[in-house]
Amino acid sequence: MTNSSPGARLRASWDRLSRLPGGRWLFSRLLRFVNPYSGAVGARVEELQPGHARLTLTDRRAVRNHLNSVHAIALANIAELASGLAMLSALPDTVRGIPTGISIQYLKKARGVLTAEARVVIPTVTGDMNFEVTSTVKNAAGEEVAHATVSWKLGLIPGR
Repeated sequence: MTNSSPGARLRASWDRLSRLPGGRWLFSRLLRFVNPYSGAVGARVEELQPGHARLTLTDRRAVRNHLNSVHAIALANIAELASGLAMLSALPDTVRGIPTGISIQYLKKARGVLTAEARVVIPTVTGDMNFEVTSTVKNAAGEEVAHATVSWKLGLIPGR
């Protein structure tokens, strides 16, 4: 598995762990280890399928701002993480991707348990190309509190 693509390793880890009692928690902890900055907000991966990711973030003091709501950058962090998991889990083994930009709109104060979700259908990649993935963050009432567009550069992996 060491020569497999990041997406293949991600899918295999999720498939192996998510079925176990506490497996989603363990997967989320491992993701924090692999990706320490994104892991700092403490999001939990609830669902991961090729092209779809859903994460939750518990509102707590560590991610709050001076307005007593979840900090804007914590929202951007989970929106980008949802985008990345959806994107990487859908990439064919011959394609790699890296985020190149993010645009986010904050629609209302974010409080309580938040859910970040992204869905993506990968286009046919024959060379370097740019691609955008939309990610939403909603509160427990289902109200959208943030909406992000993450720009990705996709390209073929040499030698595959």
